Amino acid sequence: MKWFSYQSPSTQGILFVMLSVGLFSLMDAFAKQLGTQVSLAQVLWARYFGQLLIILLICRHRAPRYLATPHLRLQIFRSLMQLGAAACFFTALKYQGLAEATAVADLAPILITIAAAIILGERIGPRRIFGILAALFGAMIIIRPGTDVFSIHSLWPLGSALCIASFSITTRYIGKTESALTPQLYTGLVCGGLMCLVLPFYWVRPDMTAVLMMLCVGSIGTGAQLMMLKAYSTAPASVVAPFTYAGLITATLWGVIFFDQWPDLWTCIGALVIVAAGLYVWHRETRRTA
Repeated sequence: MKWFSYQSPSTQGILFVMLSVGLFSLMDAFAKQLGTQVSLAQVLWARYFGQLLIILLICRHRAPRYLATPHLRLQIFRSLMQLGAAACFFTALKYQGLAEATAVADLAPILITIAAAIILGERIGPRRIFGILAALFGAMIIIRPGTDVFSIHSLWPLGSALCIASFSITTRYIGKTESALTPQLYTGLVCGGLMCLVLPFYWVRPDMTAVLMMLCVGSIGTGAQLMMLKAYSTAPASVVAPFTYAGLITATLWGVIFFDQWPDLWTCIGALVIVAAGLYVWHRETRRTA
């Protein structure tokens, strides 16, 4: 079938997005282990200062051109939301397994739909409202408020999802009027620069293993971001978006391999509810757009 051909833009886009989410979850695994040896500020600095260096190498003398934007404040806000998402998620990894944290963070597409209705005035029908409520129910299954499993740390992935939603809505508002490298450059400058200011107050001397992991966090995270951009520039968003949920599978895999953390039954059920609701909302959005 032509759609499954490796020359097909749809197939290439799907492969790029699956590679991207696999790399993101691998970066999270390194960040989880790194967080036991150095401060959160150092983990975030490695992630975004590393991205800044790599993007500057890619842009070289063209960097000033990519910095030209009519949406400077929104670019800064978007960068700060990306930093907030990473800070919340890396904090969550100190107290939760990769699968649990990733499942709750996967609420982001649902929150994007809600924010798009409130901020951008996009219409939400009763079926999509049902999908949103189902996803929130799935998150409650994982978090389980009122039980011994719940703690205040269970809310960190939800904070990450809220920041991702804010970042995505800002991106949607700006639209495709700028180069894909522009937000990456601003993210590196804003987040990397901010962490350079904070870092001296939270510096913990890393050993060689920690230094290598910091390099991995920066390079893998940037590679994952570039793969995601490549996916959405190669194939329609309606084709590649559902495959971002493959990140939940890879997060579970890395959690088992590196930390011997197996998600419990309720986490698996909640994750399935969130993924099913997310795919349903995506399906409704795709039909509405068509």
